[in-house]
Amino acid sequence: MKGKMGGRAKKNEVKRGRNGRKKGKRRKKERRRRRCPRVAVGGLSAAAVRDVPRVSPRGPADGGGSGPGRGGPAGCGAAKRGGIRGTERRSGAERGPFVRTEHRVVDKYLYHMRLSEDTLQEVSERFRKEMEKGLGADTNPTASVKMLPSFVRSTPDGTEDGDFLALDLGGTNFRVLRVKVSDNGLQKVEMESQIYEIHEDLMRGSGMQLFDHIAECLGNFMEKLKIKDKKLPLGFTFSFPCHQTKLDESILVNWTKGFKCSSVEGKDVVSLLRRAIKKRGDFDIDIVAVVNDTVGTMMSCGYDDQNCEVGLIVGTGTNACYMEEMRHIDLVEGDEGRMCINMEWGAFGDDGALNDIRTEFDHEIDMGSLNPGKQLFEKMISGMYMGELVRLILVKMAKEGLLFQGKLSSDLRTTGHFETRFVSAIEKEKEGLQKAHEILTKLGLEPSHEDCLATHRICQIVSTRSANLCGATLAAVLRRIKENKGVDRLRSTVGVDGSVYKKHPHFARRLHKTVRKLLPDCEIRFVRSEDGSGKGAAMVTAVAYRLAAQHKARQKILEALKLSHEQLLEVKRRMRVEMEKGLGKETHAEATVKMLPTYVCSTPDGTEKGDFLALDLGGTNFRVLLVRVRNGMRRGVEMHNKIYSIPLEVMQGTGEELFDHIVHCISDFLEYMGMKGVSLPLGFTFSFPCKQTNLDEGILLKWTKGFKATGCEGEDVVSLLKEAIHRREEFDLDVVAVVNDTVGTMMTCGYEDPYCEVGLIVGTGSNACYMEEMRNVELVEGDEGRMCVNMEWGAFGDNGCLDDIQTEFDLAVDELSLNPGKQRFEKMISGMYLGEIVRNILMDFTKRGLLFRGRISERLKTRGIFETKFLSQIESDCLALLQVRSILQHLGLESTCDDSIIVKEVCTVVARRAAQLCGAGMAAVVDKIRENRGLEFLKVTVGVDGTLYKLHPHFSAIMQDTVRQLSPCCEVTFLQSEDGSGKGAALITAVACRIREAGQR
Repeated sequence: MKGKMGGRAKKNEVKRGRNGRKKGKRRKKERRRRRCPRVAVGGLSAAAVRDVPRVSPRGPADGGGSGPGRGGPAGCGAAKRGGIRGTERRSGAERGPFVRTEHRVVDKYLYHMRLSEDTLQEVSERFRKEMEKGLGADTNPTASVKMLPSFVRSTPDGTEDGDFLALDLGGTNFRVLRVKVSDNGLQKVEMESQIYEIHEDLMRGSGMQLFDHIAECLGNFMEKLKIKDKKLPLGFTFSFPCHQTKLDESILVNWTKGFKCSSVEGKDVVSLLRRAIKKRGDFDIDIVAVVNDTVGTMMSCGYDDQNCEVGLIVGTGTNACYMEEMRHIDLVEGDEGRMCINMEWGAFGDDGALNDIRTEFDHEIDMGSLNPGKQLFEKMISGMYMGELVRLILVKMAKEGLLFQGKLSSDLRTTGHFETRFVSAIEKEKEGLQKAHEILTKLGLEPSHEDCLATHRICQIVSTRSANLCGATLAAVLRRIKENKGVDRLRSTVGVDGSVYKKHPHFARRLHKTVRKLLPDCEIRFVRSEDGSGKGAAMVTAVAYRLAAQHKARQKILEALKLSHEQLLEVKRRMRVEMEKGLGKETHAEATVKMLPTYVCSTPDGTEKGDFLALDLGGTNFRVLLVRVRNGMRRGVEMHNKIYSIPLEVMQGTGEELFDHIVHCISDFLEYMGMKGVSLPLGFTFSFPCKQTNLDEGILLKWTKGFKATGCEGEDVVSLLKEAIHRREEFDLDVVAVVNDTVGTMMTCGYEDPYCEVGLIVGTGSNACYMEEMRNVELVEGDEGRMCVNMEWGAFGDNGCLDDIQTEFDLAVDELSLNPGKQRFEKMISGMYLGEIVRNILMDFTKRGLLFRGRISERLKTRGIFETKFLSQIESDCLALLQVRSILQHLGLESTCDDSIIVKEVCTVVARRAAQLCGAGMAAVVDKIRENRGLEFLKVTVGVDGTLYKLHPHFSAIMQDTVRQLSPCCEVTFLQSEDGSGKGAALITAVACRIREAGQR
């Protein structure tokens, strides 16, 4: 029994323990419920608003917590959850475990003003769309965010230097400043300024009187500093609505801030100021820029931090600017570089985009303003309206008996009597409640401690919403910069000015927190501006002056590479002289353009047919081709080929070993094609320096391209090939022609176009050939018919005839080449050298401080780093500067947007000169053909091959245009070749066989 009772007692004890734990849980739930009462507010369910911030007796919470939905209040502990990486400092008020009744009342009353993170993300996205509308030419007229071009195209790079003046006109006082910027390694800025008054009669008089007064004050200031004899550059901060059309031209749209001067609206304010200064005649000024104060803020911070590309003002009003890619700015012509956009973001929401988050108090503020329906975003966040928003809330809550025992004073009823500075004072960490009591008492109220706490909370919610909205739109701007740059993680700086940002005790921290929350993948630094409207205006001017001076210096250097029409005509004339020398028997030895006979006496006529072999030897790989030429209805060319490698030991062994290897490859190919026992005519493209004495005879002068096979130089390569075939004793071939690749290009195109009588290659190297009258080819006997002449025009200029157009950069490239003093024309126009010319120019610019901020990297010193293919890529029309920067970074060259523009300009100038020189040489050729035939007008086709001609986006068009200008009596068509060294060799063989068969018949 005792055991049973003991067991029952034990069970009862366990049961009591369970019940005790249940009661404990219920008590905890009850305590939580008391702390966070479930109340229904504004039509939302109790669950949606059950959690409000906990506030200790020591003070109210921050008010920046995030709720579960748009406009919903924050959940318990929201401030902690909403923090970034848990590192945000929270006040003692935020750490407390209890919520005061007065704060619950305020939070419930103003829950529409407490915006969730989802809502802020939505605001940011809407703002991004408004930005795009403002940038588009078609959508700008209806856009609320106007995205005005400022024509400021660059931020400071720290090398600015000189004396500058600044004028700052934006109210009843205006300032004149002298700003000294020195770059002696210390980046120093010194400022002197004087404030002048503008009386009411001037504000309402004529525009002439106003600008005469400004000019008089400017003269007075310069007299005082004894600088009247200097013509200094000036930046003009003109803080009124303007339509800017150039950096130094700004049309006043309408006066604000009490100004009513006649004959100024619709006029350029810079012209009016210039006129007033000129009328005085006692000093002269170079007005360089009209500056918006937001742009000035960005530029003044940009001098100290070169990452600064955003300007923000949150003061009496609010605005922002940032550096946008030119390709996105439809309102301004040109796609290269960047330009600062003055966003005028205060008007965001004027089209209704913010209606769902605007409260009754925002509507009341707007209706009582001077511009109802305008600047709605500004009215929600700026200092001009923040205090008034708080006043309207206090009045309404008092009327409803929630504050001041339902009593109101006449001061509190009066618009504008609760100033924004009161908000800052009340939100101070330690003395906030005391300040609240003082301010409310001065407004004729008798506030209780609870009234002061509630007022503190109201100020907190209003200012937090302001910071959050500002952060949401700023996040959209920074996200756009990140996307424009195409980076995974953006590092950028925002220059900030304005009394709200600088003087409110928590605004800056809340703004930074919101930006970090919405942009976790960005590192954003905020820098306070010092005198954006003064120093900033001078900085805009200093940057403009630096850019102008640097541009002038660069143009002076590049001028030597820009050839006039007269210079190109002279190059054409000199090429013609050298051609005649090369053709003459007596002058051939001294000629630089050797005009070598090729013994190709005819171009294809379309009747060629048969199977032909072609060999193409010009490097470490070697090709064997079978080319089937058909005529008649099935006219066309069918090709089969196989590529073989040539081992290094064969390249540098004996001649017998090399040619035996070639024959082995031919044997393998014939077996592969099932044609081992067939004897075919063969064309041999042998791309090494040769002296040709017949169509099927070419004497190797010297090996190049790494070949060193012994017993070949001075020997006929066709004989060496035939001997190797005989040694193998497997097959026999009829070697008909030794072919130059330029001639092969002409013949390939000649098969497609009967007018093709010229061949041109512009690739790694450059050369040309054409059909010359036999009577002019003195090196070969006979006067009848024509023969293709291989010009070897790359050596044009080796006798000094191009010295006057060669630049220091050409000489530097030539000096360090493998063959100094040789192939000078080729070194000015071909792909092997253009990149190196560009690199030398970039080096010179950098040494002069005109590029890469004067810092020469080791990579830039490396010969050959700048390949010609980069010229083609950089000059591509579809390539944005972002990709140009990417190419430069790939080369180890850290560049700014401005650097990218300069590099692109250098590439353009170098490639353009190459195309023009090539065009001048070609003009000499086609004019000689025309004159040879005694024609007033010639129609001719040029067959072209080579990577530079084919791949560079503008080379071909510039070259063709040059030929048209220099040879107006010729209609020249350019036809791109397909496989001149393979197909061309076979076609030369086909033409030779056709002629041979015709002779036999």
